[in-house]
Amino acid sequence: MKANRFIPKKIGLPVLGLFGLLLACKQEAPEKLYTSSMEIPVSAEMKAVLTSPPNVPPPTAKRSAKKLIVDMEILEQEGEMTNGVKYVYWTFGGTVPGSFIRTKIGDEVEFHLKNHPDNKLPHNIDLHAVTGPGGGAESSFVAPGHEKVFSFKVLNPGLYVYHCATAPVGMHIANGMYGLILVEPEEGLPEVDKEYYIMQGDFYTKGANGDRGLQPFDMQKAVDEKADYVVFNGKVGALTGDNAITANVGETVRLYVGNGGPNLVSSFHVIGEIFDRVHVEGGNLMNENVQTTLIPAGGAAIIELKVEVPGSFILVDHSIFRAFNKGALGMLKVQGDENEAVYSGELRDDIYLPEGGGIQKMPSTGEVPESEIPAKSMVERMEFGKQIYMQTCFACHQAEGQGIPNAFPPLAQSDYLNADVDRAIDIVLHGKTGEITVNGQKYNSIMTSQTLSDDEVANVLTYVYNSWGNSKKEITPAMVQKVRNGK
Repeated sequence: MKANRFIPKKIGLPVLGLFGLLLACKQEAPEKLYTSSMEIPVSAEMKAVLTSPPNVPPPTAKRSAKKLIVDMEILEQEGEMTNGVKYVYWTFGGTVPGSFIRTKIGDEVEFHLKNHPDNKLPHNIDLHAVTGPGGGAESSFVAPGHEKVFSFKVLNPGLYVYHCATAPVGMHIANGMYGLILVEPEEGLPEVDKEYYIMQGDFYTKGANGDRGLQPFDMQKAVDEKADYVVFNGKVGALTGDNAITANVGETVRLYVGNGGPNLVSSFHVIGEIFDRVHVEGGNLMNENVQTTLIPAGGAAIIELKVEVPGSFILVDHSIFRAFNKGALGMLKVQGDENEAVYSGELRDDIYLPEGGGIQKMPSTGEVPESEIPAKSMVERMEFGKQIYMQTCFACHQAEGQGIPNAFPPLAQSDYLNADVDRAIDIVLHGKTGEITVNGQKYNSIMTSQTLSDDEVANVLTYVYNSWGNSKKEITPAMVQKVRNGK
């Protein structure tokens, strides 16, 4: 059934009367029509270009089917999930997700799977693009220090997940063993300006979210589907700050988005953009003008959009607590000229008091937690402060303290922040409403009070003051307690 999905090119026979017919009889027979993708011959051998996320190999549109050599190494190595949180990832090619594989329909893939001798466990690979037992898993089980070679012909165009299928399968996937393989149609995909590789995964650690140190995998949490982290490209912040993907106004962007799981479905969304086209589940079905697309665990989607205005566009799993509390958040930074015909920004800021002019108070539980691990040095204060910042401040003030234009003020090189330390402490403790002026720009938004201990307030403000060109002040718990007590 799969082979019948290949659509051959139409070849016409010129009709030129008797002369044309006689001439045609003298010519060579026309090239063979391929009624099945299994029949497509390969013309030569070439080595596949593999790329680490978020990069994508070059398109295949201008080449014929090849014998394609894929050389992939399995590495078990320690990495950082988020600030101070370490994790031992199991990887295809040294990254999570694994290396992007780009093929063309009809390619005969010779796959070399190598298990590094320093690894502790055997592994294999199941490629959803493969027609064969286990998607290649039965032929690729490889012990540390060994290499397995197997081959397959790609028959169906689309974007497919690959993953380890060694028992316990869920554990191998949960530790990062997944990636994407693209099978382009004969004519290739339409040309775009930028292409990027993004893959979501859910992780389960013995410690809670944010607990520092080397965190082992927690099987019971995985069975219960209680993820501590839900992230893009293997870690919190993998696609933010200096690691954000980029484009220019007017460019077309194609995102190859996969979901390694092992458990959670992704509701993939880009805040402030609409997907022009979505290859649903990575196949032939095309959907247009899409706000959010579902990507199942073990599935993928090809998403195309044109960026019309500049700004920072936030990529999220719209199961929104995963984005702002567990890490499923990335960034597309678009540069270029403003386009007020599409988006004007703020035009006016009026007063609206439906409840009347009475004084309203910010919500607060009144409960202040005790710090579990007090900072003992400036280095620790900065480390702990950065983690608190990424958990509580990042969404509004952004990874580099740049804020969000016309909405939330910058913390980077902020004259308002640097002018008054006690005021900054008070705002974190009690919140702030009303208009303020920061670096000559007026802002009128709301910051709610933060339920943080004296240590945590001191740490996060120390991090802010010692980042992004600020005044390098060190804030102590005693300074916070003094403001809290109104002294």
